[in-house]
Amino acid sequence: MNKRIYFSLAIIVILALFFLLPSSNNSDIYLTTKIKKGKFISEVYATGQLQTENSELIVLPKEMSSRNIDLYEIKITHIIEEGTVVDSGSYVATLDHAAVEELKTKANDDLETALNAYEDAKIDTNLNLSTLRDELLNADVDLEEKKLILEQSVYESPAVKRQSKLDVERSQRDLEQKKRNYTLKQKQDEYKVYRAYEKVKNKQNKVDDINKLFKVLDVKAPKPGLVIYSFDRFGKKIKAGSTISRWRSKIAELPDLSSMISKTFINEIDISKIKVGQKVKVGIDAFPEKSFDGEVVTVANIGQVIPNGDAKVFEVTIKVHGTDKDLRPAMTTSNVIKTASLEETLYAPIEAVFNNDSLSYVFVKEGAGDYRKQIIQTGITNENHVQILKGGTEGTVLLLNEPNVSEDLPFEGIDIYQQISAEKDSTNVNK
Repeated sequence: MNKRIYFSLAIIVILALFFLLPSSNNSDIYLTTKIKKGKFISEVYATGQLQTENSELIVLPKEMSSRNIDLYEIKITHIIEEGTVVDSGSYVATLDHAAVEELKTKANDDLETALNAYEDAKIDTNLNLSTLRDELLNADVDLEEKKLILEQSVYESPAVKRQSKLDVERSQRDLEQKKRNYTLKQKQDEYKVYRAYEKVKNKQNKVDDINKLFKVLDVKAPKPGLVIYSFDRFGKKIKAGSTISRWRSKIAELPDLSSMISKTFINEIDISKIKVGQKVKVGIDAFPEKSFDGEVVTVANIGQVIPNGDAKVFEVTIKVHGTDKDLRPAMTTSNVIKTASLEETLYAPIEAVFNNDSLSYVFVKEGAGDYRKQIIQTGITNENHVQILKGGTEGTVLLLNEPNVSEDLPFEGIDIYQQISAEKDSTNVNK
């Protein structure tokens, strides 16, 4: 009981002191730090995802790409479990047999119709040409008769002779006309039969191609490996019931686990720090005790907007050095990219550096209640510190929070500001 009483009295005394002491004494209490000199490392942290650098794709059968087949997408009715290890030629997935059966039935019906049309064309051609040949024969006989009449009219009157001669000429022209008609009709019917035959051939080719496709609807692995599902056009993993199109024909892949990369996205604030060739330490979230050396191999030139957000990010590819039997595609990675390493430079905590629209500055503590507002030139930064290029010295004491008198303090180090401005102007001119 006594302990509780003493504890309560202590709290009351502390509160009394807090309210009774002048506020100015409290306002002069600031957190401080010092400018240090030493090795400075700048790093960018990013979460990524493991992928294989090379892989063998498992895609729709090439038979589906035939122009004779009017099938532009097809469903997967069954697929083996992701992560299954398969041999070359092993079963992977089954495509929709019903869709191909429907195509096959229609194609056979179309072939039957084309065959009937072909036979009809041949019969019509024979009938038409037979009729024309009879007409030619009749015209030839008629001409012979007219010639006989002309010969017999030698003793007739000139008018009769003239009429007989005209009849011969008319029969001659009629015979010639029928010969031309026969030749044209023969060519026309031959072309008609040829077109009917071409239709039959095309329909037969279509049936043959569908039959070939039907035989390969069970998709097989092109080589040994670990089956990893691909993604559909909506970014979702392939599964039983997914629809695959000719233009996005990947079903799964067999990754080469001996060569891995980490794909990550860097925000636009940090992307200027990232360069090809920079060293990376790659951690695997699934195995916290493991880490791998890596190297930046590609940096995207064009950013992309994060879904449901305004932030823009840039894709960065990191090559993972070394192999490990536990690494698998789609594992989450923690990437630490070393963007700069200086053996000796001045630096201070980020919280000690203040900025306005045109310059950076710090508050230097000279003594009790005595402060300076010093302009500085900053360099590279890391997660906690910023490099100081000009305006600071090792051991200088800096405030971590802005003093009450900050508005009354003049800027010192105007020459630094002028040098920074001159350097910026020079850079713009050179550009």
